[in-house]
Order: sequence, then C-alpha cells, then structure tokens
Amino acid sequence: MRKTKKMTWAAVAAFAGLAAAAAQEIRPSRWGADDTLGAVNLLSREAVVRAAELVTTGKTYSLGVETGPATPAFGTRWSRITVIDLGSNGANKVTGHDDLLTTWLGIGSQLDGLGHVGIDGVHYNGVPRSEFYNTAGITRFGMEDLPPIVTRGVLLDMARHAGKERLEPGTALNSDEIAAAARQQGVMIGTGDVVLLHTGWLGVADEDPQRFLSGAPGIGVDGARYLVDRGVVAVGADTWGVEVAPEEVAGQFIPVHQLLLAENGVYILENMDTRELAADRAYEFMFVLGQPKFTGAVQTVINPVAIR
Repeated sequence: MRKTKKMTWAAVAAFAGLAAAAAQEIRPSRWGADDTLGAVNLLSREAVVRAAELVTTGKTYSLGVETGPATPAFGTRWSRITVIDLGSNGANKVTGHDDLLTTWLGIGSQLDGLGHVGIDGVHYNGVPRSEFYNTAGITRFGMEDLPPIVTRGVLLDMARHAGKERLEPGTALNSDEIAAAARQQGVMIGTGDVVLLHTGWLGVADEDPQRFLSGAPGIGVDGARYLVDRGVVAVGADTWGVEVAPEEVAGQFIPVHQLLLAENGVYILENMDTRELAADRAYEFMFVLGQPKFTGAVQTVINPVAIR
C-alpha cells in the first residue's frame, strides 16, 4: 500500500478554527423533527421520469474508481482483499473461491452520509452524537436507511470553464464560478439534482498519489451555500474531499462538509471519475446510485452510473 498523507480525527480536533465552526447553529429539518434523510426527501418519481427522458444514446459512464491497496486515501485509510480457496466439495467436485474484504468504507469513490460529520458533536437536524454513535454501527443516519438516488445529474466542467486541463490546489469554486460555468454550458441547476464538479484533479492520483492528497481545487463555502439554495440532493467532485484544500479560512477544517451534511442534509460524493463525462461534454444525464446497505455505516464505497 502506498503511504498517504497522515491526518487523524484527533489531529483534526486540534484545529483552532473548529471551535469557531462549532458555534454555528444547526437548524431543525424542514421535513420534521424525526427526519434522518435530509435532502434525499427532494427525490420524487416525477424526477426519475424526467431524468429518464435525458437518456437518448444509451451510453453509460462508471463514475467510480478502482478500490484496492494502492488507492490514495485520506489519513490512515486502506483496503485489502483476501481470496480464499474453498477446496473441492461434493461428489461433483465443486471448486471455487470466496473473498474477505478488510477496508475503510471511506476510501476510493465514496458517499458521505449524515452521520459522518457534525458540529461540536451535533449532527443533522440537531441530533447529538450521543443519541446514535456506537462502535458497532450508528443507530441513526446509517447507509441502510438511504433509498436509491435516481435523478437528474449535472456536470459542471470547471476546468474547461477556466480554460485549463486541470485546476490548481487551493482553487475555490464559489457561486460566481459555478453560476458562470452553468451559463456557459447552457444548464440550470434544479431541485433534486445531483451536481458533479470536474476539476481535472483526479488524474493526479495516477501520477503522484502524495501530491493528489496534499491539496485540491474544490467547492468553497459560498459555492456550497449556492448549491444548497438550488435544492440539490448531493454534491460531488473528482477530488478526495470535494471542498477546496487548503480551506479558505486558515485554521478551519472541512467547513463545507459541515455546511452540507450537518446543516443542510446534502450528501457528498468524493473521488468521482468525471473524465469521460467531461470529454463527451455530457452536462446532463440520468444519475443512478444504489449504495451498499451496510448496517450502521456512516459512509460507503460506491460506483454511481451516469446514463445519457
């Protein structure tokens, strides 16, 4: 396994800006005091039908990256598979294999759920972690409760908009840049959409995994608020953290995760492989995700599919 940038949650807690972020207030969910789903409440059958109408060529795009021992991963995360020989069984001599996977679920292409990040121990809809955290699996916000996410997908090619093959680390994508890219592409972001940002940064993972994890272009706090106001279900990018790194305000740590997940119930899709979509200028498509239902998981490895 390749060595990666070291960062633990204990180290994260040492950031001075975290205390300031914790002072933010998490508003009650508009879907009620018992809501645990957040923005996926914006999904509808009608949205699925409209998304299906975007399918005109039948071409499919795998948005997930390969996950294995060499996958660049945040902090100390890693993945390992063991294939077991089952021997010969029965009079008909059946032979075969099983596999045992030992992994972090937040590795490679991944979905961040609402139990992943909070503000000073408080998560989406004002739920304190003391009410759901358990080392054997969280008892609220788990991946098993999420419905399939099938809706309209929008790709914003932020690299092309900037006239570059790849944006530089620390490039913040905020409302002005996002709105301008959407206008240039002739697309509108609407309620229930999944929005993916293409920055070109994923290619660095193949070239230099250490550099890939050392920083990234990504969405800024203002950009995240802009997308929340448009009514999106999830925000993704071709980077390991979706948000800009280093952060816009020195001393803060993943404030966009807090804004999206804890404050607004909007899901995060990390390490999305948007290269083929960008090459085809496929800016609107049907987005399909049926995430693994690991009981009590706060996040999970995924392979969404775009269809156009």
